[in-house]
Amino acid sequence: MTTRIGIVGAGFIAGRHVDSLTALDGVEVVGVADPRTDRAEVLAARAGGAAHDRWERLLDAGGLDAVYVCVPPHAHGAVEDAVVDLGLPLFVEKPPARDLATAERLAGRVAAAGLLTAVGYHWRYLDTVELARRLLAGAPARLVLGAWLDRAPRVEWWGRQDGSGGQVVEQLTHLLDLARVLVGEVESGWAVGARSPDGPGDIQDVGTASVRFASGAVGSFTHSCLLPRGFRIGLEVVAPGLGLWLTEHQVAVSDAEGERVVERAFDPVEVEDAAFVAAVRGEGDGVRATYADALATHRLAVAVAAAAAGGGEVRL
Repeated sequence: MTTRIGIVGAGFIAGRHVDSLTALDGVEVVGVADPRTDRAEVLAARAGGAAHDRWERLLDAGGLDAVYVCVPPHAHGAVEDAVVDLGLPLFVEKPPARDLATAERLAGRVAAAGLLTAVGYHWRYLDTVELARRLLAGAPARLVLGAWLDRAPRVEWWGRQDGSGGQVVEQLTHLLDLARVLVGEVESGWAVGARSPDGPGDIQDVGTASVRFASGAVGSFTHSCLLPRGFRIGLEVVAPGLGLWLTEHQVAVSDAEGERVVERAFDPVEVEDAAFVAAVRGEGDGVRATYADALATHRLAVAVAAAAAGGGEVRL
């Protein structure tokens, strides 16, 4: 059985999914749509599919079993509505929208339609995160420290508040999501941020938030996009007798047995895509971030970003 996938968007993350999907048995990426036709043509050629300059033409061509939506945060909405209208399984790259209202509306639509969904919080699929969960099962987290200290991506929409929603919504969201997985829900917090004269666009380029989890654990999350390259991106977790430092590539563990570093065994995007395709085929339920669950992370990210803009309370 061949599973036919359409990809909306032809940027970096769409390319990761194309490479992952085309490596799976019985998967065909039949088309890629992007208003930048040069990018659509390059990625479609890599996938062995057709290039489209508009997502409407990709959907109108028909013959799809599922659709991946890999667009900038501000571009979410209309394409998901069209996919829901077609009743197709839907994979949406994070964040699910720039704003909360759009994501909440779409969550309601996919729930009412009963559609299979997944959102690209790929850190959830790391085998190192599974190791961390097992270790924390015997020693619940008490302190969480998240940092996303990086450069600004070189795309014009990223430095615009009306394009990306800011670094908290577009990047730090991965660590907020991971904290929810490992520690639980945030119940309160405080945040502050600032813009630098030489920062990118009109977004806050530095910020920090202090939060309290429903479990009683406390945490802080810090971000900046002023650096020339990725500098420190990951999540530290402290529990009685246990320390963890998780990145996208490994986990460092400090416990009664000593200190060790465990490298990831698999590319999480490949695991994520395999799980989604299996679910589309009715062969598994390995999707770890549905639209409904991703909405909870997005709600937290938007609340932190809004609090930082005014230097105030994180309202959830």
